[in-house]
Amino acid sequence: MSKSQWVKQGGTLSHKNACKEFGLTEEEVIDAMKVGKLQYRQNYAHGNPYFRVLRIEVEALAIELHGNNAVEEQEIKHKLRKINREINSLKRKLASLEKQKVELLEIQKQTKA
Repeated sequence: MSKSQWVKQGGTLSHKNACKEFGLTEEEVIDAMKVGKLQYRQNYAHGNPYFRVLRIEVEALAIELHGNNAVEEQEIKHKLRKINREINSLKRKLASLEKQKVELLEIQKQTKA
């Protein structure tokens, strides 16, 4: 694999996120790294080690192990979770902004009176 995949944005992901996104177990990912099916690089975050793997290789592994339909289904589930998380975040922000609006309107009423 060329070096460009390692520097391309979205070209790599951590082994834990690969498990979540493609429905693989951590054991399946580690075994694939050991036999050479997945290239990886070891990184550290706050002193804790983790593995970076190439997204296209993880996707190929998931298709090989679970089939194309399962990978597509997992991709849909992952996207839905991501969308729901964003919706909930926006709802929280909206509630906070509504509260600020009410407080400012109250202050505005008091200054006019």
